[in-house]
Amino acid sequence: MKPTTFLSIVALLALGTAASAQDVRASSDPQKLLGTWKLISYVGQEVASGVETNVMGPRPSGYINYGPDGRMIVLIVGSDRKKPAGTVATQVEAQHLIRSMLAYAGTYTVDSETRTVTHHVEISGDQSRSGTDQVRTYTLTGDRLTLITQASNDPATGRKTVRTLVWERMK
Repeated sequence: MKPTTFLSIVALLALGTAASAQDVRASSDPQKLLGTWKLISYVGQEVASGVETNVMGPRPSGYINYGPDGRMIVLIVGSDRKKPAGTVATQVEAQHLIRSMLAYAGTYTVDSETRTVTHHVEISGDQSRSGTDQVRTYTLTGDRLTLITQASNDPATGRKTVRTLVWERMK
């Protein structure tokens, strides 16, 4: 075998190995998102002022699930929710309960290169997200998943904010 042929084969094998390693890394992020995650914090930052607030109070509760079938669902409730006084919520109680909840479901896609997950929303609790694509930048650190929204109008306040949600993997 000529030395140039041998070097060409080695170079092709090295490129193939590097490409395979990159493909494995790229395909592993969607796998790492699979499962149920519990909400740890939900903070919004106003774009204009930089002011940060707890979007759903200091201790919101919530879960997000990414299924292997490409479907997702999220439910978040505020920390100051109270049960209705009676067996049926009054109009004021019902309004508060609806405003202190965020829920939607649909499909999702992951782009490992840009580190984004897009929620393709089919249904939502208040219809504000139905039919939209919600793009989130994600970071995976151990059993922590951080999702950061694009700058957009907060459905509750109407102010342009970036919202950061930190989730912990359920075991």
